[in-house]
Amino acid sequence: MIMLEGAKATTETVDALRTGAAAMKAMQKATNIDDVDKTMDEINEQTENMKQIQEALSTPIGAAADFDEDELEAELEELEGAELEEQLLQPATTAPAAPVQVPAGRQPARPVPQRRTAEEDELAALQAEMAL
Repeated sequence: MIMLEGAKATTETVDALRTGAAAMKAMQKATNIDDVDKTMDEINEQTENMKQIQEALSTPIGAAADFDEDELEAELEELEGAELEEQLLQPATTAPAAPVQVPAGRQPARPVPQRRTAEEDELAALQAEMAL
């Protein structure tokens, strides 16, 4: 019984392979190597034509055609060098500002009272009268 099932599976496999081979043969009749080579040659030719068109379009015209690329590069390098030299000659940082406060060890323990002027005395008296 097992042998019979194995033989049937083998026969089905061989039939499937024959069907696949026939399908591949039919597809290859529709497309042969000469057609593929011809198509690839046409694609390469069109690609080359596009490269030539793009090259022609990228060629400078008018005033832009008069510029020399090497000369422009040299001028740019010269300008960048001058700018770098100017930056290097500038001081890197400014000096820190002097401290505004006196160090804690030198301050008096309690603030020295300031004397009030006559005007301040009058103002204090008026505020006291008004109960402010």
